[in-house]
Amino acid sequence: MAVEKPDERDRVVGDAEFVRGVFDALPIAVAVTQGPEHRVVAANTAYRALTGRPAPGGAPTRELFPELAGQQVYEMLDRVYASGVPETIREWRMHLVDQETAEAIEVSLNCEFLPHRSAAAPDRSMIVIVTDVSDRVRERHAAQERAELAEQRYAHAADVIASLQRALLPAGLPVLPQARIAASYLPAEADTAAGGDWFDAVVLPAGRVALVVGDVVGHGVAASATMSQLRAVLHDRLEEDGDIVAALAAADRVAARVPGARAATVCVAVLDTADGSIRYCTAGHPPPLIAAPGSDARYLPPTGSGPLASGRPPVVADAQLDEGAVLVLYSDGILERPGRHHGQAVAELLQVASDAAADRALPDPEATAARRVCDQTIELLVRATGHADDITILAAQRTPPAPGVDLETAATPDSVRAVHRTVAGWLAGVGGGSGDLVAVQHAIGELVTNVVDHAYADEPGPLTVTGELREDGTVRIEVCDRGRWRERSPAISGQRRGLGLVMAGAMVDDLRIDHGAGGTTATLTHRLAGPARLLDADGLAPVPPPGRGRTDPELLLILEQPAGPPPAIRLDGPVTALTSGMMARELRRLTAGGTRDLTVDLTGVTVLASAGVAVLQQATAMSREHGRQLRLFAPSGTVAQHVLSLVAIAHDTGKSS
Repeated sequence: MAVEKPDERDRVVGDAEFVRGVFDALPIAVAVTQGPEHRVVAANTAYRALTGRPAPGGAPTRELFPELAGQQVYEMLDRVYASGVPETIREWRMHLVDQETAEAIEVSLNCEFLPHRSAAAPDRSMIVIVTDVSDRVRERHAAQERAELAEQRYAHAADVIASLQRALLPAGLPVLPQARIAASYLPAEADTAAGGDWFDAVVLPAGRVALVVGDVVGHGVAASATMSQLRAVLHDRLEEDGDIVAALAAADRVAARVPGARAATVCVAVLDTADGSIRYCTAGHPPPLIAAPGSDARYLPPTGSGPLASGRPPVVADAQLDEGAVLVLYSDGILERPGRHHGQAVAELLQVASDAAADRALPDPEATAARRVCDQTIELLVRATGHADDITILAAQRTPPAPGVDLETAATPDSVRAVHRTVAGWLAGVGGGSGDLVAVQHAIGELVTNVVDHAYADEPGPLTVTGELREDGTVRIEVCDRGRWRERSPAISGQRRGLGLVMAGAMVDDLRIDHGAGGTTATLTHRLAGPARLLDADGLAPVPPPGRGRTDPELLLILEQPAGPPPAIRLDGPVTALTSGMMARELRRLTAGGTRDLTVDLTGVTVLASAGVAVLQQATAMSREHGRQLRLFAPSGTVAQHVLSLVAIAHDTGKSS
């Protein structure tokens, strides 16, 4: 009779007590379960210390660890028991209950589930190996949080630096009757810190303008601070009389006292917009160039002056700018691009500036030649090579004298729209920025509405609007009637009025109203400023402002937005005395008289007159009385945001949903 040998796998190698002691002394937690209930039949000291449970004594896992229900641990045990296939989990976040305090403890564990069956234990058993990796996971999360915090601080610092750069550079450029001026600034790609480049345009008497581009050595806040000192001195001295030599001498004295200003380079050019004469100085700076749409571009000769604090006095030279041609000042960052030697870069700049001025590069007939030169030159040259230094381009195109505006019409509600169109087209034609267009257009609209409301009793009388762009860059517009001033009831069509003149006066630099026997004359003056663009490497191409692209500028569209936060509507078009009644009716209907919440998207509003402001004020107050919310959404840069900020009506500038 054959004797069955025991399975070699079931033999205990060595003394059982010794093996048991080694098992209990293992530094990793190990437990053994048996049967479908996963009764814990063995657990070493490390396991008991980790779990906080005493010797299990064969209790089912669900009784020992009731808090694991819903944490997918029981399901894992059942699956391995049924399949006989090992499984491993890494860094599982679990909650265990402290047996002394009854508080939940969060741990992160690595677990291996190894099925096991032997002749001595016919029920399938399982070896569970557990490693506590909580400290490692917490440290990694802490490191991630530190990295995220560092990124946030970096982003905040970058925002602060960008804000600093914008604050130190001109907020806008003058708009002159016989010149179109544009500027673009691109900080160094390899260094997010503020740079030392600067530009300026200073209006001088008799139709002249001083153009300045300078470069302080280095980057960072210190370079920007030094740059601001030099720019302020040059601006102040040039504004006195336009004397280039005296202005550079003053900047030279500052540079001698401020170590960071030594060796700064400056190009100053004074342009007479009437006759095209140029007087300029290149104090260690690259010379200006002239790009004419009908001919090749050319560089002006350097004047031979040295950088600031170099001991070499400024020398000036003269040149001529024909009508239609563009005078271009720039910093050497556009020449010192990676992979380009100086001669190649000089030739490329000349060619690209010439193509941009002639609209041969990226056709944009709506842009001025000066704007195309500034934007397209940077875009076309930088996208091919990148850039390692700040890049500044300042351009002035000499143009024919800007025409004035002269409109005579009848003072009717329809005349408000006619005047709006005329004034908006005229301001856009002379080069006013979007902020000025909004301010002047709204002010004129309120003045015309004032004439309609107050000037004539029975029949509409004549209304005249005349305007001019003066040599100092200010517009002067007169709105005249031949009627007699009549007080009107503050309530017209159920709307609160009386905001018109207050809004008009707040939007422009100066507003004067003269009542006489022959009628009323309202005169406003406002200095225009064109935009100067601070670019970034990821957004070189111009981006249209919000709300652009409407096909019908006269029609107010009120569209319900099913995809927005319910309920929501979007307004597109002008909100004037003629269209505000329709808006009021829709707001009452959609809010059920103020008893429902409503979001009003004002992104596409092209005009927000005082009549519309009064409707929004009433609707907001009505919603507030009923404990509801009328949320006004007006993104930064839109017409509505400008007006609502002016009259202090609460609104959101973030996303509408």
